[in-house]
Amino acid sequence: MLIESGWKLALVTPEAAVESFAMALEPFCYGLSAFEIEEGGAWRVEGFAVDMPPHASVSAAVALAALQAGVPEPALNCVPIPATDWVAETQKAFQPLRAGRYFIRPSHYDGPVPAGAITLTVDAGAAFGTGEHATTKGCLLALDQLARRRKFTRALDLGCGSGILAMAMAATWRRPVVAGDIDPEAVGVANRNFHINRLTPLTRATVSRGFSARVLRAGGPYDLITANILARPLIHLAGDIRRNIAPGGIVILSGLLSHQENMVAAAYRAAAFQLVRRINIDDWHTLIFTR
Repeated sequence: MLIESGWKLALVTPEAAVESFAMALEPFCYGLSAFEIEEGGAWRVEGFAVDMPPHASVSAAVALAALQAGVPEPALNCVPIPATDWVAETQKAFQPLRAGRYFIRPSHYDGPVPAGAITLTVDAGAAFGTGEHATTKGCLLALDQLARRRKFTRALDLGCGSGILAMAMAATWRRPVVAGDIDPEAVGVANRNFHINRLTPLTRATVSRGFSARVLRAGGPYDLITANILARPLIHLAGDIRRNIAPGGIVILSGLLSHQENMVAAAYRAAAFQLVRRINIDDWHTLIFTR
């Protein structure tokens, strides 16, 4: 994906307001990132846009986010960036990784594969999920732990991104897996990954906002659901997940920072779920609930 011209938006904020400012920039950007720049202190939120964003609209969104988060309005920098093939650059940096029984490799990798590992081929691209991010890795480790003691027959990957979690579940239990994402581009990427990994007979991704797609509702009740998205959507989905999971089913939630765990956990406790385990990686939390 060659970006012939581009712009980077950046601001610095306290950790507690990261999600608020990320959501404020999201409508203007094709990609977002957030990272800690001072241990236990400030974070930097960056967004990337093809065209120069409308200054007044972005400034208003940032000002509203600051008001809602209860923090001072940060300075917003908007600078041009040179033409870059971001996918190619990311693919160069993406190296194989191990997460429990799962070995994730790019298609250009021709090195050794660990004996006994479940190998998945995933290239870095426009859709989220190569296993490198702490949230995806946390979900893979949760699946690895579950596979040691239980089999699942009806699984759902909600907000599937590149489809890596759907592939991991299908490859582990060799049972059909339903996958859905709000982003049509992510759905296309996921379905290509299913084909590359010869998992098309077991799973197919569908465009769906939550459980809006009929195929997601018809596939339940599920005994395993993964949802690696963001804290606020996870909270909003608690009731729908409760209605679409079988008694004794397992839910793996990720995409939330440590300070967001309490409010996410509270929503799921209110929906009759019990927290049974958490996995913490780099301040990102993965929560495992049972109904």
